[in-house]
Amino acid sequence: MELRNSTLGSGFILVEILNDSGFPELLCATVTVLYMLALISNGLLLLAITMEARLHVPLYLLLGQLSLMDLLFTSVVTPKALVDFLRRENTISFGGCALQMFLALTMGSAEDLLLAFMAYDRFVAICHPLKYMTLMSPRVCWLMVATSWILAFLSALGHTIYTMHFPFCMYWEIRHLLCEIPPLLKLACGDTSRYELIIYVTGVTFLLLPISAIVASYILILFTVLHMPSNEGRKKALVTCSSHLTVVGMFYGAATFMYVLPSSFHSPKQDNIISVSYTIVTPALNPLIYSMKNKVVMGTLRRVLGKYRLLLHSTL
Repeated sequence: MELRNSTLGSGFILVEILNDSGFPELLCATVTVLYMLALISNGLLLLAITMEARLHVPLYLLLGQLSLMDLLFTSVVTPKALVDFLRRENTISFGGCALQMFLALTMGSAEDLLLAFMAYDRFVAICHPLKYMTLMSPRVCWLMVATSWILAFLSALGHTIYTMHFPFCMYWEIRHLLCEIPPLLKLACGDTSRYELIIYVTGVTFLLLPISAIVASYILILFTVLHMPSNEGRKKALVTCSSHLTVVGMFYGAATFMYVLPSSFHSPKQDNIISVSYTIVTPALNPLIYSMKNKVVMGTLRRVLGKYRLLLHSTL
């Protein structure tokens, strides 16, 4: 095969799921609605957490960071996919592809680590409530947030640089929603077997270790909840934890499929569907899952929106 120089002027062709589906217009409308839902719901949740003093506690600080990551994650992918579909132009420059990969990996890895820290927060709140403000002090909480961002940044930077250093074959067609490691490696003309092993090890580290920590936390939480004397206390604890477990299942299931399962289990169509789930669907649903059953968040949103409504009426 001929090789093509990997320069910033070179470009890839993204054959996205929007162009490769049987009903592209319907799918485009659905993706647009989900993206708007992600923007509005995550934006409102961030606004409520920022405006309400009662929500300035570790649980909601971590939840606010999750909303920020979801907002950035979906914005790295969705607008580009929609604009490309409407303009019927699916090219992305070499530099643009590298940037998109770096940002998507950063947001995804940061969210992966943050979800594990959120599980630890619930474990401390339910199993050690008297030590909660010590074990989850503002300093500890911000350390968790900083750790998520820094480790994700370093991992994403290393993987992006190494992935983009490979020589790519002449036909630069990426059959995927975004520039991501697995579909790009299929275009590489060099030997990628060692790097695929590194990706597997990184995937296990960034996915299976946090999952193990989450499972261990919730096993201990379950034992504690079962021994609670109050039915109301058990119900409240289970409702809070069920929201987190739903988000964990959606995110880790998709990410594990992409980065831990061997390449023989992958197909372009499956990979596209999985990528849509964690870059578009999950960011839209996460704030709804966390806020719908949370009376404090819903009450705060109503008060904040009420204030803005009154302010709008007074200015008109």
